[in-house]
Amino acid sequence: MEGWRVNHKKVERLWREEGLQLPQRHKKRKRLYHKGSSIIRLRPTHPNHVWAIDFVHDKLSNGRSYKMLTVLDEFTRQALAVVVRTKMGADEVLEALYPLLLRHGSPEYIRSDNGPEFAAEAMQGWLRRVGIKPIRIYPGSPWENGYNERFNGTLRREVLNAEWFTTTKQAQIVINHWLRQYNHTRPHQALNMRPPVPETILEKPLISGPDTGG
Repeated sequence: MEGWRVNHKKVERLWREEGLQLPQRHKKRKRLYHKGSSIIRLRPTHPNHVWAIDFVHDKLSNGRSYKMLTVLDEFTRQALAVVVRTKMGADEVLEALYPLLLRHGSPEYIRSDNGPEFAAEAMQGWLRRVGIKPIRIYPGSPWENGYNERFNGTLRREVLNAEWFTTTKQAQIVINHWLRQYNHTRPHQALNMRPPVPETILEKPLISGPDTGG
């Protein structure tokens, strides 16, 4: 975070020695944005410009399925929430988004896929009432929600594939703990190796005694 420069080959060698999984290299795609930054592939330019929402599915130890709604600010890369529910329809999505708007303010756009929970009239009507414009990606084009897809992959790799939950409450507690680390201490390459919401340590001012003139 202080700007230490090191060759990527040395980092990869250290990762191998520690038994860590090396990130897979992918060819760069040119499909995320149009040259004119059209509404469909709008590029975020400031905080609360574009939020991305999506679902992640998993199963508890007893085989019961559950869903997670992930909400990401595309510009700051801050994961605003991961909400765990056994079932989650349009009403539950609205219930999860409302407190985020109170805490962070309203985004200008919300990017999502074409799932029934996001396309429901209750969801679309609520967005119109609060002045948020929906961005719907092309069907079968998850890369157009690339920031959220990448976050979901990190969540699955580092939490869901590493933990075995017995209840959704347990999953929520563990994910919230991981989320704090993700937002406050984990460096992000896209943010010049700084976390989305860096923690600040405030030093207490020195308190001197009364001046007696001695």
